[in-house]
Amino acid sequence: MSIIAERLDRISPSLTIAMSTKARALKAAGRDVISLSAGEPDFDTPQFVKDAAIAAIQRGETKYTDVAGTMALRKAVAEKFRRDSGLDYKPEEIIVSTGGKQVIFNAMVATMNAGDEAIIPTPCWVSYPDIVALADGTPVFVACGQNNGFKMRAEDLEAAITPKTKWVFINNPCNPTGAAYSREELRPICDVLLRHPDVWVFTDDIYDKLVYDGFRAATIVEVEPKLRSRTVTMNGCSKSYAMTGWRIGFAGAPAEMVKAMDKLQSQSTSNTSSISQAAAVAALTGPQGFIDEMVTVYQQRRDLVVGMLNAAPGLTCHKPEGAFYVFPSVHGCIGKTSKTGKKINNDEDFVLALLEEEGVAAVHGAAFMYPGHFRISYATDTESLREACTRIQRFCQNLR
Repeated sequence: MSIIAERLDRISPSLTIAMSTKARALKAAGRDVISLSAGEPDFDTPQFVKDAAIAAIQRGETKYTDVAGTMALRKAVAEKFRRDSGLDYKPEEIIVSTGGKQVIFNAMVATMNAGDEAIIPTPCWVSYPDIVALADGTPVFVACGQNNGFKMRAEDLEAAITPKTKWVFINNPCNPTGAAYSREELRPICDVLLRHPDVWVFTDDIYDKLVYDGFRAATIVEVEPKLRSRTVTMNGCSKSYAMTGWRIGFAGAPAEMVKAMDKLQSQSTSNTSSISQAAAVAALTGPQGFIDEMVTVYQQRRDLVVGMLNAAPGLTCHKPEGAFYVFPSVHGCIGKTSKTGKKINNDEDFVLALLEEEGVAAVHGAAFMYPGHFRISYATDTESLREACTRIQRFCQNLR
């Protein structure tokens, strides 16, 4: 009899991490590989944030904190929500966790019972369905086509809601597509949710500051305050502040929900690192101008990548509003054969052959519950992006 619990059969290892690991292994073996598979800023954490962490160590702030985070950080998070989105959360309505992923895990495990459903627009981040499944829930996918900018339509949300629906996920801007919802685009979605008072909303706004061309990504409670009593608003420091390794995620939610998540977290990881929390206070309350500098660079990279991919035979690349990903279609390449004789039957064949023949690592669309596409992260230096896109063009030109 296996020692491994049956619940692990419901989930798969993260395919984005798996592709990054494969790319690193090839590099270690001496291959010339450009990895565009990881969703991680190539910018360094700002120096003033590092200095705050060092100062915290020197002050001896190396002990346990409250499970939900230090009061200083929870106040800083509350102020961030107020400053950026006009949301009014009290410190007791804030929880700090070890990255955004733990916030999602806490919310789902604390609330879902067997048979409960969570609506997830696709393409979606790879971890949403697995976390829901691990919490005994059932993921319900709503396909969001490129012809609608990869955004969920209100009528499709309405059609997906059943008496078993407990959660609806919104990722704004979205990983893997970069699609972002404006206030006007969220309004009809909020109207649907108002008609279903038992459905909760989990909004993942981790990329909210990484938007381009003057776009502003709105958030659910900002658009419809009546939904505040059943919304978890998640954010964090990983993406906008280039602090992935610091592992700081946080959320604002009704006090009862935060209390439940705190209870679960107290028996799992307890508090996140006290040093990371001190750094996060500095990040959230310090100068914010460096974010605009990153956004300027990301926008230039986005435009470069979109232009070059649309010039590759068989690819069609939508221009996203935010995040640092593009999600091009490979439908024009399906059925063809690569120069080494590999048949491209699907998106996974495409990315594996691309890695083998041209040394470019990307993640296939099926990993994001949306086959026929692949994800590229442009959170890497511009010259590497230019070279990678040149290789992708060559790979597509060689398909027969």
